[in-house]
Amino acid sequence: MKDFVIYTLLRLGLFLLTWGAVTGAWLLITDKAALGLTFLIALVISGIGSYFVLAVPRERLARHVEARASRATAAIEERRAREDAAADAAEAEASRAADDQQR
Repeated sequence: MKDFVIYTLLRLGLFLLTWGAVTGAWLLITDKAALGLTFLIALVISGIGSYFVLAVPRERLARHVEARASRATAAIEERRAREDAAADAAEAEASRAADDQQR
């Protein structure tokens, strides 16, 4: 969870910094800033920038998610194996009971 929060905050910070820079540059060129347009431009620029700038935190988050998914998969497989063993034991018991009744 910590890696997710860190990556999200870094991504948000990068976007806000980019939006501020784009809006500031827009205001230097013109007298009015089109906030919707600067928002979209900043969104694209920060998205591309985050691919390069935030590679390390993104990789750390991906490793954390992968490890968590592996643990969940292992737990599911363990439960499934226990259920299969219990079902096999119940089937064997039912088979023995049926054999006893036939005798």
